[in-house]
Amino acid sequence: MTQYIIRRLIQSLFIIWGCATLVFFMLRMIPGDPVIQMLGPEYTPEAADALRHKLGLDQPLHIQYIRWFGNVLTGDLGGSIASGETVTGAIATGLPKTLSLAALSFLIALVIAVPTGIIAALRRNSGFDYAASIVAFIGVSMPSFWFGIILILIFAVRLRWLPAIGYSEITEDGVGEWFKRLILPSLAIGAGYSAILMRFVRAGLLEVLGSDYVRTARAKGVREQSVVLRHALRNSLIPVVTVIGIQLALLLSGTVVVETVFSIRGIGRILVGAIFDRDYPMVQGVILLIAVIFVLANLIVDIVYTFLDPRIHYS
Repeated sequence: MTQYIIRRLIQSLFIIWGCATLVFFMLRMIPGDPVIQMLGPEYTPEAADALRHKLGLDQPLHIQYIRWFGNVLTGDLGGSIASGETVTGAIATGLPKTLSLAALSFLIALVIAVPTGIIAALRRNSGFDYAASIVAFIGVSMPSFWFGIILILIFAVRLRWLPAIGYSEITEDGVGEWFKRLILPSLAIGAGYSAILMRFVRAGLLEVLGSDYVRTARAKGVREQSVVLRHALRNSLIPVVTVIGIQLALLLSGTVVVETVFSIRGIGRILVGAIFDRDYPMVQGVILLIAVIFVLANLIVDIVYTFLDPRIHYS
C-alpha cells in the first residue's frame, strides 16, 4: 500500500504540472491584452509598454513560463495583475469560505441521501420509493443558483429568518452567525448533490440485497438491521464512495455560481473575477489548487476502497 501511495503521488505531480502548464499557455492564446483592460480610459501606448514591462508580459512566452514555474516551485504563485494582492493571500482568504460552504453542503447531502436511499431500497416500488425517485430527478434537474434565489425569496425576504447574502467569520461573529449565513447556500448546493447520491445509494443497495450472502445471512436468522447495515450497506458503498469523491472535489471547485448569488468571495468567485480581468497569475494559482484537490480526492477514494472491500489490494 505504501509503495502504491508513493507511486500515485509521483504520478499526481506530473498530472498537476500538466494541468498548470496547459492553463498557462491556453490563457495566453485568448485574444486581447490584459494591460489595455487594466489601464482603461488612462490607456496610452507608453503607459501600456511600461506596465507590460513591469509585469514581465513583454518577455518571450517560454521565458515567462520558466520564470513562473520556478516561482511556483519555491511556493510563490505571484501577484494579482488586477488588484496587486498576492495569489497566495487571495487563496488563503477565499479557501476557508469555500471549504466551509462545501463541508456543510456535503453534510446536508449525506444526511438527506443516505437514509432516503436505504429506505427507498428496502421499500422498493412502494409509494416512498416513487416519491423519493421523483424528488431526486427534480433535484438533479434543478439549477443550484435558481434554488438559491428561491431560498433567498422565501427565508430571507418573506420570512426574514436568515440573512440573504454575505459571509461571517467564526472568530469575529461566532458560530451562530457563521452558520446562519451558510445554511441557505449550503442547502442550494446540497439539495442537488443529495439527489445524485441518493440514487447511487439506492441502486447499490438493491444490487447487493439480491446477493447470495445476504440471503444466506437472512436464512441463518441474522437480524434484518445487521443484514442491511453490516453486510449489504458496506458492500454497496464502493460506487457511492466513487461518486462522493468526485462530487466533493466538484463542490470545492464548482461553488462559483452559488458564491456569486450569495456574495461569498470564495475560490470560485475569485476564479471567475480573475478570468474576466484577464488576471493570469490569479487564474493559474486557483486552477493549480483545483487540480491538487481533484488529484487528492481520487487518491483518497482509492485508499478508502481497501477498507470497504478487503478483496481489493494495491501492489
